[in-house]
Formats: sequence, structure tokens, C-alpha cells
Amino acid sequence: MALEAGSSGGGGRGWGGGFRSLMRRKQVDSDRVRAEGQPQLAKELNVPELVAIGVGSTVGAGVYVLVGTVAREHAGPALTISFLIAGIAAALSAFCYAELASRCPSAGSAYHYSYICVGEGVAWLIGWALVLEYTIGGSAVARGISPNLALFFGGQDSLPWILARHQLPWFGIIVDPCAAALVFVVTVLLCVGIKESSFAQGVVTVLNACVMIFVIVAGSYIGFQIGWVGYKVSDGYFPHGVNGMLAGSATVFFAYIGFDTVASTAEEVKNPQRDLPLGIGVALAICCALYMAVSVVIVGLVPYFAMDPDTPISSAFTKHGMQWAMYVVTSGAVLALCSTLMGSLLPQPRILMAMARDGLLPSFFSDVNKQTQVPVKSTIVTGIFAAALAFAMDVSQLAGMVSVGTLLAFTIVAVSILILRYVPPDEVPLPPSMQESFRLNQECDEETDRGLLGVGNCNLSQTKDVIVVVESVKDPLIDKRLHKGKMDETKRRKIASLSIASVCAGVLILTSSASTTWLPFLPICIGCIIGVVLLLAGLSLLSWIDQDAGRHSFGHSGGFTCPFVPVLPVLCILINTYLLINLGGDTWMRVGIWLLMGVLVYVFYGRTHSSLTDVVYVPVAQADEIYRSSSGYVS
Repeated sequence: MALEAGSSGGGGRGWGGGFRSLMRRKQVDSDRVRAEGQPQLAKELNVPELVAIGVGSTVGAGVYVLVGTVAREHAGPALTISFLIAGIAAALSAFCYAELASRCPSAGSAYHYSYICVGEGVAWLIGWALVLEYTIGGSAVARGISPNLALFFGGQDSLPWILARHQLPWFGIIVDPCAAALVFVVTVLLCVGIKESSFAQGVVTVLNACVMIFVIVAGSYIGFQIGWVGYKVSDGYFPHGVNGMLAGSATVFFAYIGFDTVASTAEEVKNPQRDLPLGIGVALAICCALYMAVSVVIVGLVPYFAMDPDTPISSAFTKHGMQWAMYVVTSGAVLALCSTLMGSLLPQPRILMAMARDGLLPSFFSDVNKQTQVPVKSTIVTGIFAAALAFAMDVSQLAGMVSVGTLLAFTIVAVSILILRYVPPDEVPLPPSMQESFRLNQECDEETDRGLLGVGNCNLSQTKDVIVVVESVKDPLIDKRLHKGKMDETKRRKIASLSIASVCAGVLILTSSASTTWLPFLPICIGCIIGVVLLLAGLSLLSWIDQDAGRHSFGHSGGFTCPFVPVLPVLCILINTYLLINLGGDTWMRVGIWLLMGVLVYVFYGRTHSSLTDVVYVPVAQADEIYRSSSGYVS
């Protein structure tokens, strides 16, 4: 392959190369890539810290409200099954994250994976959407602190001035200084270091878990005394039917969002191949167990139709004479909000840092403090924006936008698993510093093919052996077998690519048709049939053809392997796309404006400043040989 042929994938200069720039993919970060002078994050995290980060980021204050709302409106006593089904659905994404996090243990999470497997354009949109998610998510969480604290002071009007909300005259804006102050405190903690901040989050998470265990134990004691009256309702275990229970699962699924925060800390894990999958899996299992245990108890204490939709747990204890438990439950809600806030502000600076390392954002965001070994500048910028939003805006109406970034990330991570297994990148970008070595290797190969042994840049000893090798390679039978094998592999990759595209198109058509209510019945049926056919055709072909042999050497080996491929990632794509489609038009309109802003930033800055602008693409084996022969290689 000539040097010019490889440059077509990495150029992207001018408008004519715009599409190529969207499709260019980067290499899995390794020691040799990191040897270019980029300061690295401190490797301080083990499994306990990762579990604390995952559980703390996932178990928010929403669970203290969610059990009442979902039980009343959807699931009834079957709320526990709704949590179980949602946990299984979340586990599908967790399996995909676990493999990619162990294979590509670098900062950036879903942005990093999609840049390696899909392309720069999709990666940029994922990273841009995650920035929005974490900013609004952190601000919304911070705004929930003061209403919960008001209970300890006898009401909202009794809060101290510094903790209470105030309305600014002439502006009509309700400011929340307590929320902004809390964001700044968490920002300072994150700037101190990953070890210190993860320890603090671990303490808060353990305290929150203790509150939930209190709810389970104390509630079980009351339940056995009163005979679990909540399960003796006349409507039965499924008062709203199986559909209601499934609708409840779709609602409580968002209670599991947060475990992906663990993947964003991949670069700071001491043993990522072992610890990242364990951290993600154990954190999700603990969250699912806590959710199910709390729902079993609370639904049994009070009939689902009599639950307080705002304070279901506190009111359940109050009805049975334990008014003081209200303060314990509220303490748990405050702790959960603090832990979730840390989980929201932790990943965003690392995503900004990863995007800046790749040249898509200014290098300001990629600076790592030499003393604390964390991206302090990105963390401060993140904290300022989140604090400003929490101080001056009621972001509750924007809360739906938080889910878009996560669901898009879940979907693209599952697609990346299919690409990794069936059509992993067979070429990698070669930076300008390595291109001279590439030219020398090419000249060497050309001289060898012409039989110019021992001349020019090829200092070949054992000439007779080389002649035998060259002549054997030029043997017609061997050449025919090699050509046939290459053609078969090219055909397999083409079928795999079309199959993945068929799966994605089928999922999109099926979920869109099934979620459309304003069309007549016949077009909906036709759309569903087309979607099912495309989905099953692509899934069948992926199950029939072999996976790529190069998947075993892709990235860092020895880590977790996602099971049941291609069925598991396809189910993951289907579930997450269905939830995305049903988020609502207003949410998508707001997200669309943000994504359009991201497109403009990419077109006028990221596309031309990308670190892949001047690279050439070479086969993986050839790149390894070039790096090994280069003095810049670090093993």
C-alpha cells in the first residue's frame, strides 16, 4: 500500500474531505501513543473505589420518590419485577461497557470507544451530548438539596438565609446559593485528587446504603407485624397488567444510569483489564439488589393506590407510627444527592480532556496538573458552568435532556461491540513523526520485490534464504491461495458491515413505527414488518458468519469478553433506541439545538484541528513493525 493511499483516510482538508474526516478512526491508546509527552492521570483506583463511584453515581435521591410514582401509575405490587427487568436491560449495556473499558482503558468512555470503532463524527456528537448530560444532571441534582434540607428546619421558610432560595427583583429568577456552593465544594474536592475524591464519595455512598438498609430492615419488621397488607389488594399482583409492569420497567430503567461513570475513570485504574469489569458489574448488581429490596418492602407496607407519590417511603413509616424515620429517609436523600453530584461532575472533565487530546477542543482542556494528576482546568470550567446553572436556572424542565446523552452512549457502545467483533479497524493512523520510517519500509519492500537484495536501504543478510522466501511467495499456487484468502476475508467484512447496517436500520424503523400514534394502523404495521425483516436478516447473517480473527489482538488483551454476541448487543441497541424514541418531542428539540451547536463547533474548529488531520493509515502489523523499529517506541 502506497503512502498516498493511506492519506485519504486521514486528511479531511477543505470541504471536499468533510465526509472522510467524519469517518476517520483513531488508534487504541497504548504506552507508545502516550509516550508523546502527554501528562497522564494518576493510577490510584481499585475495585472498592470503582464500586463506590458506580453505586454512588447510580443510586440517587430519585429512588426515594420513584417507588411511589411507578407503583401507583404502572406496576402496582409488581414494582420489584419492574426493577429486575430494568436491571437486566441495564446489564446488557454494562456487558458492552465492560469489554470496551478493559480493551481501551483510557479517559473518554463512550466518546473514546466510538472514536476507535465508528468514526470521528459520531464520536464528537457522543462526547458533545455527554457534556450536556453531565452539566445539566449535576445542576439538577444540586437544586434538589435545599428542599430536602428544609425538612430539618421545619419547612422551606425556616431555612437559614444562606441555604434558602431567593427571588431576584425585576428579573423573576429564583436563585439557589446552597446549590451553587455545593457544586463548588465538590469541584474543589475533585481538584484535590482522584484518590481523595473517590474516598469521600465512598464514605457518602456507604452512609446512603446504610439508610436504604435501615428502610429494608425496619420496613420488613413492620411488614411482618401487619401482614404485608400491600400484597393483599383485590386488584392482584398486576393491577395494570403486564403492559403496566413493562411500562414501569421503562421508567425505572433511568434509575440505573450512572454505572457508566466507572468507565470514564479507566485511565486512573491500576489494573483496568481486571478491575473495570468487576467495578461495573458489582456496582450494577448492588444497585439492582437495593432497588428490589426497597421496593419489596415499601409496596408491602402500603397498598399501591394509597402511596404518597412525593414521599412514599417517609409516609409509609409515618402511617405505622414511625414519624422519626422521616428524618432518616431525608438524610438518605441528601446523601444520595451529594453522591450523585460527585458522579455527575467527575466524568465531564475527563471527556473534555480526551476530546482536547484528540485536537477536537482547545489544548487548554487537556492540561493535567503535575501535582494532583487530575485535569484541574477542565474540572474548574465544569464546576463554574454547573454552579451557574444550579444558581440561576430551574433545570427541572431540562431533566429529560440528561437521558439523551446516556442512551445515545449506550447505543453506540453496543454498535461498537459489533464493529469490534466483526469488522475491527484493520488499519491504524500513523502520525507524521513515523511517516519517514513508513517510507523507508515501503522502499525496502519494493527493492525486495525487484530482487535487489543487499542494495539500498535493505541491509539483508542470509541472501540465499531471502531468495528462497521471495521465490516461494511468487509461486503461482501459493499466490493463488493467498489471493483467495484475502478475497474471502474482504467478502466476509463486507457482509458483516452490511449486516450491522441492516440491524441499525431495522431497529430504527421498528422502534419509530411502534412508537408512532398519529399514523393510521396500516402504515404502522408496514413499518414494523420492514423493521423486523431488516433486524432479523442482519442478526441472522451476523450469527452465521465468523467473527474477525483480529478481535483477539484488538486493544489490550486479557480483559472481559462480552457474551452472547451478536444477540446481546443487538438487544441493547433495540432497548436503548426504543427509549430514545419515546423521550418526547420537546426534549429532542432542545437536544437538537445543542447538537446543532456541536456540529458548528466541529465544522469550524474540531475538523481542522483534529490530531488525525495529517496522518496516514497503514495495516496494523506494519504499524507495529514501524513502532518497534523506531526509537520512540516505549514498551
